[in-house]
Amino acid sequence: MASLADFTTLHVGGSPRSFTSATSQSDIINAVTNADNENRSLLILGGGSNIIVADHIDLDVIHIASSGFTNDPSVCAGAWVTVEAGHSWDDLVAYAVAHEWTGIEALSGIPGTVGATPIQNVGAYGQQVSDTIAQVRAWNRQTQQVDTLFTETCEFSYRSSVFKEHPDRWVILSVTFQLKFGTLSAPIQFDELARELGVELGARVAMTDVREAVLALRQRKGMLVNPADHDTWSTGSCFLNPRVDAAPVGAPAWEQPDGRFKVSAAWLIENSGFAKGFGVNDRATLSNKHTLAITNRGGATAADIIELADVIRAGVSDTFGIELEFEPQIVR
Repeated sequence: MASLADFTTLHVGGSPRSFTSATSQSDIINAVTNADNENRSLLILGGGSNIIVADHIDLDVIHIASSGFTNDPSVCAGAWVTVEAGHSWDDLVAYAVAHEWTGIEALSGIPGTVGATPIQNVGAYGQQVSDTIAQVRAWNRQTQQVDTLFTETCEFSYRSSVFKEHPDRWVILSVTFQLKFGTLSAPIQFDELARELGVELGARVAMTDVREAVLALRQRKGMLVNPADHDTWSTGSCFLNPRVDAAPVGAPAWEQPDGRFKVSAAWLIENSGFAKGFGVNDRATLSNKHTLAITNRGGATAADIIELADVIRAGVSDTFGIELEFEPQIVR
């Protein structure tokens, strides 16, 4: 049985009991139902970009490999695009930009599948998928029927959703996006992206320019998957930006609607003494390009990755009294 290291961007993970590639919605439903009826431990795997799989596992894996999408031409207010769960997220973004569908251009270059994006409410550079998701079609493992969840019932919040809060209830089959037509981007909402584009916050620019700028930013941070570059052997950002009542002096912080502040996790890490490239061994280190990413330098185990994450979290807690939340899913 092949190692799951071959199916994750971090390149770690043991071999499962069984591995099933599900290429259609019916395949997904049948595979999940059979496993649930037999009470088998199950991992639903998409693009493997936000997951750390233990070095020794005793479970079955269903790999979501469905692809393709359709646009309903009867919707006159924009594109109404239903995308299979296993479709590449960045392939969808590239197609949307090329065909003048606005709203997801700042999410360029993010690895993984479309079906995974609602779970984490994936976001970057001022956009998040909940801005454009109209509905999610999912298999309910408890009722054994297909549910259609509309935006308001997905309970989207910062890097979370009802799917993340109830991980064993639904398996996402498809996601429908409502995207406006146009050549200009949504208003630029992120300082770093505005600087890269040379515009003010709130400006709208050509979508192609936004995609190129975001890809350039992600490239410099080692956030574009490249098998030849160990700085990209990661899960992307490992830690969420914490929300606190009072931000440390000098920390980049953004006031939230509830009066609290979202603080830069990267700043907290760096100011707790952890520089780019830091590691407790030479197998797993912080990226040489970005302190939010823990990377596999070629021989790391899952235990190495988790050990380093624990050291960093403890250091930030000791320095600032702030507990960093680990973003990737850990499968043991």
